[in-house]
Amino acid sequence: MAKVKTSFFCQSCGTQYSKWQGQCNACKQWNTIVEEVIQKPEKNDWKTTPSTNLKKASVPLRINEINSAKETRLNTIDSEFNRVLGGGIVPGSVILLGGEPGIGKSTLLLQISLQLPYKTLYVSGEESQKQIKMRAERIKPDSENCFVLTETKTQNIFKQVEALQPDVVIIDSIQTLHSDYIESSSGSISQIKECTSELIKFAKETATPVILIGHITKDGNIAGPKILEHMVDTVLQFEGDRNHVFRILRAHKNRFGSTNEIGIYEMQGSGLREVTNPSEILISKKDEDLSGNAIAATLEGMRPLMIEVQALVSTAVYGTPQRSATGFNAKRLNMLLAVLEKRAGFRLGAKDVFLNITGGITVDDPAIDLAVVASILSSNEDEPLPKDVCFAGEVGLSGEIRPVQRVEQRILEAEKLGFSTIYVSKYNKITLKTTAIKVNLLSKIEDFVVQLIQ
Repeated sequence: MAKVKTSFFCQSCGTQYSKWQGQCNACKQWNTIVEEVIQKPEKNDWKTTPSTNLKKASVPLRINEINSAKETRLNTIDSEFNRVLGGGIVPGSVILLGGEPGIGKSTLLLQISLQLPYKTLYVSGEESQKQIKMRAERIKPDSENCFVLTETKTQNIFKQVEALQPDVVIIDSIQTLHSDYIESSSGSISQIKECTSELIKFAKETATPVILIGHITKDGNIAGPKILEHMVDTVLQFEGDRNHVFRILRAHKNRFGSTNEIGIYEMQGSGLREVTNPSEILISKKDEDLSGNAIAATLEGMRPLMIEVQALVSTAVYGTPQRSATGFNAKRLNMLLAVLEKRAGFRLGAKDVFLNITGGITVDDPAIDLAVVASILSSNEDEPLPKDVCFAGEVGLSGEIRPVQRVEQRILEAEKLGFSTIYVSKYNKITLKTTAIKVNLLSKIEDFVVQLIQ
């Protein structure tokens, strides 16, 4: 009998060591290294019986001999989910969905499995079949294509998969699975790697897409080794605040589409509702004019969004002025304040400045610089901006208004939502001929301040 091989793994980051030590050299955590079995003497394939529908490449082919016909994606009937994936689920792909506890990961995938027109196997290692049925009754109780299995052993799951032959397999969650070929407990580094590799091998050989739910650590990373994210084809992150109803689905890795797309959902009692026009929820509905509010035209992937930027400028109570930003880079806020002081002559060095992006989202697009400056000036002067004005421009260190990408798409989105004026850089090449919206062209921050205060 061959000897059982063991090794030492860090339970925080997954780094492997040949012997035990107190501190992990990679993540600097203490007492996280434990011994795990990494190989048993005998190991069979995931298959228990020969299958006739395996799609295996047995010989190497010249790249010009490979069939380049476009493979049809599976439509999930969820436009937001399709958008984030790049048009639907690719057959044979492995998708990993992560998010905080209680954010709605299981609800999202159960809702998709109930809507899919394909035979779907929903495998749960955390809930019983009756508990899943209770949630399904609130979403769509009459689905005939969704099959529910409560199992954590991968060998038993593959037996049911071969008997059912589903078109899509959903695993909730990967940290609850365990394989007979690894002796360590569920959720350990070696178990997660082994179970994921078995599911990937199954997905690639049968062209069956597999969707995995992954728990996250207190740092916001998916629990388990970092190699888990490298093994799968797509990594999705479900974000949001449990105190708010809106959720954002974001792709951190996607081999079959863009990683800039986002999907927005609203949590309701009957499940997650798709938000097709996110600009409506990101802009506050108010009857009276308030200072410190400005609307920016930004982009998330291919989708234009109108977001509201709020600023509060007040006299510093303490000796050192406070600079606080929510949803915006604090260092970039300090840079914009320095430009305003140097180029436009505003003395903000002795004032507190607070900035907030409404809706609970985080924006990295530099095109909202102009809206940030406008909201700060509006709050400083205590003069509200017109409701039908929006902004799209990047501010440079020398005070110039720099052009932004796809400005015409931003202009059309602003026009569609009823804005009458938009401020952009004069260095943008705009070819639009007939628009109902007025486009104000700016070259430097001084001109912008003069127009805004007037």
